[in-house]
Amino acid sequence: MSDTDLVRHTGGCHCRAVTWEIQAPSTLSIDECNCTICEMKGFQHLIVPRSRFALLTGGDNIATYTFNTGVAQHYFCKTCGVQSYYVPRSNPDGFSVNFRCLDKASVVDARIVPFDGRSGWEAGAKKLAHLSKD
Repeated sequence: MSDTDLVRHTGGCHCRAVTWEIQAPSTLSIDECNCTICEMKGFQHLIVPRSRFALLTGGDNIATYTFNTGVAQHYFCKTCGVQSYYVPRSNPDGFSVNFRCLDKASVVDARIVPFDGRSGWEAGAKKLAHLSKD
């Protein structure tokens, strides 16, 4: 995908203390994982390379949660508690933004793709590796 195919998308947490922007296509493929934490939070993944993510506001208003291997960095707004983005274990060189927290004005179409993180996370995660590459 060339940079000319990318558009600017914005999003953030519920109270808007934390906001960010990403560069991604206007037609999106969203991964919906059924692992324990993603299912509990209702997180819908849009994974982008680190170079295509910019935190705009709220860097001083973020709490971090880690578990298991500690690779994933789950960032939450200290004010409203919403996790609008994080560093996923599957793509530690990128960010996953929560499609539910994306301002939809820049989205032409989105397709939700089930991802089996419950029974085959390790094998499935390899299929996501390309998403965080420039």
